[in-house]
Formats: sequence, C-alpha cells, structure tokens
Amino acid sequence: MPADEAACLHGRGALAFYRAHCREALHAPPQSPDWIEAWARHCNPDILCLALSRGGGAELALCLEVVRKGTVSIARIVGGSHANGSFPALGQGWTGEVGGAEGAALAAAVRAARPDVDLLMLERLAERFEGVPNPLSPLRSWQSPDPVLAIDLSPGFDGVLARASGKRKRKKHRSQIRKFEAAGGFRRFAAGSRGETDRLLDAFFRMKAARFAAMGVADPFGDDGVRAFFRELFGEAAASPARPRFLLQALEVGGIVRAVTGSSLARTTIVCDFVAFAEDELAAASPGDFLFFENIREACEAGLSTFDFSVGDEGYKRQWCDIETRPFDVAVPLTAKGRLAVGLRRGLAGARRFVKANPRLWSAIRLLRRRNGAVAGKAAGTGD
Repeated sequence: MPADEAACLHGRGALAFYRAHCREALHAPPQSPDWIEAWARHCNPDILCLALSRGGGAELALCLEVVRKGTVSIARIVGGSHANGSFPALGQGWTGEVGGAEGAALAAAVRAARPDVDLLMLERLAERFEGVPNPLSPLRSWQSPDPVLAIDLSPGFDGVLARASGKRKRKKHRSQIRKFEAAGGFRRFAAGSRGETDRLLDAFFRMKAARFAAMGVADPFGDDGVRAFFRELFGEAAASPARPRFLLQALEVGGIVRAVTGSSLARTTIVCDFVAFAEDELAAASPGDFLFFENIREACEAGLSTFDFSVGDEGYKRQWCDIETRPFDVAVPLTAKGRLAVGLRRGLAGARRFVKANPRLWSAIRLLRRRNGAVAGKAAGTGD
C-alpha cells in the first residue's frame, strides 16, 4: 500500500490482510480476527476492511459488515449491538488521530469499492482502549445515549470493596453461600472445553430469552446464526492452550446453572459482554450478584487494571463502578439516502438521550414494555 493512502478491501483477501495486520497491532476483542471470521462464517460474509497507511505500512485497520435496513445499505461495526467497546486495530507505528481529510479518504475508498453502500455507521466506539485514545474521535457525529461503566481494579479487591459498600457486600456474600450450600451446594467455574461452553451457552440462551420476553423486547441472541457464532467464539477460546480472549464463567447451584457471564479479555482489561441469571426459586438470592463478586475478585487477583461492564446503565453496575465514560458514534453518508438516514439516526439518538436522562419517563417505558411482554407471554401460553 503506498504512503498516506486509504483503502477498502473486501472478500477473502480482506480477512487475510486483517489477520496479518493484527499479529502486531493493538486491537480490541470485538475487532479480533477470530471475532470477524466467526461472524463472517455464521452471520454475514459481506465484510469490508478499511485500512489507512502512513509512510508505506498499514497502520490503522477496521472491519465492517454490510447490512440492509429497509432500503438503506449500511457498513457498520462487525457484530452490530453484540460488539462492545469498538476500537480500530492500530499498528505499532501509529500515532495521532484521523483527521477530516483522512476520514474523507476512507469514505472515498468505500464509495469506490462498494458504490452500493449508502452509509458508514460506526456505533459505540470506545473513547480509549488499553490507555490509548481512539484515533477516530475527531470524526464523531454524536455521543451515544448509553454510558460505559467500569471499575478501577488498581487498589486490589479489598480497595475496590472499601469504596463500594464492602461490609454490606461481604455480609451478603456470606449469606448467599449459606443459601447455596443449603440448596445442594454450589460451584463457580470458567468453561474449559467446547462441551462446557456449549452447556453454558444453552443455559444462557434459555435464561436470556425468558428475560427479554418478560421485558417485552426482541431477543438479540435468538437468531440461529448468532448462537452458532457465539458457540464457535467461546468454544474455540476455551479449547485453545493460549490465554483465552473470550471467557464464559458460571455459578452452578444444586447441579443447575443459575448465572452465566460472557467476557472478553485484553491485556489489562476484562469486559463483561453479557450476563443472565435464572428466574427460579433461587433468584431472590441474587446468583448474578454472587457471580460478579467472584469474577471481580478473580480479575483483581489476576492483576488486571479494569473491569468493564460494557455499554448500558444498570443498578447492579452502579453498585460497583467508579469509572463512567461515553462512547461515540461516527456517521458518514455516502449517498443521498445515506444523508437522509443520518438525519433520522441523529434525531433518534437525541430522543434516546432525552428519555434516558429522565428517570421517570425511562422507568415508565420499561414498565410498559414489561407489561406488554407479560400480556404476550400469557396469550402464547393460553393459545389466545
């Protein structure tokens, strides 16, 4: 690739180029070659790789997938809403930011390689990764409606507890242990084989489907391709002799899986990408809280610097976190349809920020969703 050039690669060549680039590049787990290739196999093979060179070598690369939303063709982060903390893969020689001219060059490269694409839509981009600022920050279009909540682990587990109602948490943890022992004993563990990842994902998919149905929202894990993607991603990581980049952890009580977390690991950070817990007779004992307590303790013992709860504002995250950042979105229209879509998305993002900044309004909407979900579940159960 010539000096100071932007390129858009697609097809098998794009995946091969990207894997080679990532051997020496800093990249977040959702932009790892394993993630990209598994998604291409099971969910969407239409993958683009954007590359930007400075001085003759590809120093920044970012993989996108092309999807259709109505009549609009969009190039977005691979994995859509499943990708947390997106960040481009940066070569060792990278310094600085992507300015307007470089952003325009990348857009022109996409337009030349794929004239059918109407819009570049990069959502939930992380402000920083492993201490490195996101070079795409100058291109931001707007701030994402949802924060990212995280924990600084540098004080160690005792220090984390000291600033997060530690005495109450320890007391609750001891009480949970007694309840779990009385219910048949418990085991907290990480999946270490493909068989274990399949078993934990089976439990996770069941628990999450029930939870989303009760909330009255669509299940983003319900698609067969998405489920196959996660089975490969976590299964291959568990079977690898290397340090896993994707990790399933679980709490089993009385021989039944009661809570599952799925996380991605970087050099100094663990990101909890998803969590589910069983809505059964032990739900009142908060198996999810118990599993987070143990996961955070283990992360501290492993010497990690940050425990990232990923995008979303929830009470259980607020009970632990002391870091709050806001991801950002980059929207670049490539056609007239793309410009119209950007205007609609800008308005939607603003509306979501307004709603979520108003606790009463957001609570009312969530309550309405749950009621609609309960009505739909009752109708399905009675055959009405």
